[in-house]
Amino acid sequence: MKELEEKIKEYGTVLPGNVLKVDAFLNHQVDPQLMFHIGQQFAELFADEGITKIWTVESSGIAPAVMTGLAMKLPVIFARKHKSLTLNQDMYTADVYSYTKKTTNRISISKKYVDPDDKILMIDDFLANGQAVEGLLEIADQAGVDVAGAGIVIEKSFQPGAGELKERGIRVESLARIQSLSDNKVEFVKD
Repeated sequence: MKELEEKIKEYGTVLPGNVLKVDAFLNHQVDPQLMFHIGQQFAELFADEGITKIWTVESSGIAPAVMTGLAMKLPVIFARKHKSLTLNQDMYTADVYSYTKKTTNRISISKKYVDPDDKILMIDDFLANGQAVEGLLEIADQAGVDVAGAGIVIEKSFQPGAGELKERGIRVESLARIQSLSDNKVEFVKD
């Protein structure tokens, strides 16, 4: 997606440890027009999959997931990372390790919003090692729902997440695929 790649080139900052900071438009300050186009792109890519719900993990995945839900006219469920006083029972849970934050979070989705005949699309802001998507897959397995695939805003193709998901038979559609972050420069995969 050229518009996304241009935003990354203009506003992205490479930090030590192969971290790409995109808080100017994706995960702190949000560019709603870009998110809308991202949602439309995912809706187009997964249009024929019979999806019934969109899943993501709070918080950075929410904006692209909501716009995908808007484009597909589907509800969006975000897995919570923190316990809530109002959501404390009948939950599907999984542990997810964040390499960026060096923490493990228990994510949860209320059983109330999951139907056994659901077919879900997972949306996430980044795919590097695949931990967030793996956590959602674990919840999908617990719930016995089908997974149509994963829509990823930015994939770090030099890390194992996408390859491991594809090996498991998960369809992965990434809108920007990064080949390298060497020398503080973003290099995209050439298609």
